[in-house]
Amino acid sequence: MSYSSPAPASESGSRTAQKPIARVLIVDDDSAVRKAVAAVFRETGYETIEAHDGAHAMTQFDAERPDVVLLDVNMPEKNGWQALDAIAKIDPLVPIIVITARPNQLGVATGRGVDALMEKPLDFDILLDAVQRFVSQPMKDRCRRLTDPNFRTEFLSPVH
Repeated sequence: MSYSSPAPASESGSRTAQKPIARVLIVDDDSAVRKAVAAVFRETGYETIEAHDGAHAMTQFDAERPDVVLLDVNMPEKNGWQALDAIAKIDPLVPIIVITARPNQLGVATGRGVDALMEKPLDFDILLDAVQRFVSQPMKDRCRRLTDPNFRTEFLSPVH
């Protein structure tokens, strides 16, 4: 794993806490995956919120209003697609990246308006880059996902 931390927001030496880059909701029923992803994002300056299944994701999203959602597909209670539908009703513009071990989900993700999809095992450099791009994306570009009939989900994959 060779991810890199962003430069500090301020070099002034102030002892006040830095504002996080963004708030990331990490949804995965595998606690080891969820904790590893959260650790990487916290280390690089993000605030993390965790949910252990789709139902918990919906509750956490409504309460915390994160800037981006990392969402597993295969989960108990409500699966990732059900959670995605509920989250989209609350905030249709929130960036959502589906992270899954299930192959061949790109067509489903595009049909549901998912911003990006990454298959496990995760490449943290690519994932961090995608999250940064989505949270800094201008609103007019965020709206494109809902209005452009040619929208396609981005497949996050290492270039081989």
